[in-house]
Amino acid sequence: MAYVDQQMSGNKITALIIVAILHVVIGYALVSGLASEAYTKVKEITAAVKIEEEKPPEEPPPPPPKNDTPPPPVVAPPPPISFNAPAPQVQTVNEAPPLPPPPSPVALPPPPAAPPAPRFQPKGAAPKGNPGNWATSNDYPSRALREEREGTTGFRVTVGPDGKVTDCQITRSSGSPDLDEATCANVRRRARFTPASDGDGNPASGSYSNSIRWVIPKD
Repeated sequence: MAYVDQQMSGNKITALIIVAILHVVIGYALVSGLASEAYTKVKEITAAVKIEEEKPPEEPPPPPPKNDTPPPPVVAPPPPISFNAPAPQVQTVNEAPPLPPPPSPVALPPPPAAPPAPRFQPKGAAPKGNPGNWATSNDYPSRALREEREGTTGFRVTVGPDGKVTDCQITRSSGSPDLDEATCANVRRRARFTPASDGDGNPASGSYSNSIRWVIPKD
């Protein structure tokens, strides 16, 4: 048995003895009638004996917990990074611009309806008589005759529905204005035409083209 247990048992025995003595004294006092005197004695004995309450022994502090965590590994610092690498070369490529989108097809309007076939074959104006009689040697301009100027004049006339010349235009000059003027003047005066006709056989305006050759008459 440990020392602490022996000490605790001794205290308990002492307390039990004192309690037993008190019981004996109180019983004696009751029997002999000396209760008050016995109470005084018990009080003195109780005051003389001080029963100390046993305190449990203090337990030693627990040992510090063991740290099973391994120490952190030693990490070496990373090597320095070198930025002396050559810069990438940028090559410029000339690309052709994108082709424009093809034009959208345009719907063509439908062709016009063909006109109805004419009932008659249209005809142009036709001269009546011999066109060589429209200008004669007697119509030769006197100045051109004296200067012995010759030439050929081309003309075109407009013929009305009545067969008469309504207009005359020079299409090729002879080189002499007086010969050209004499050409249209004589054609207007002497030319007569069968008028042109349309698809219905009705008279219509038309045109006629020809030329006159001016030649100095020989004696």
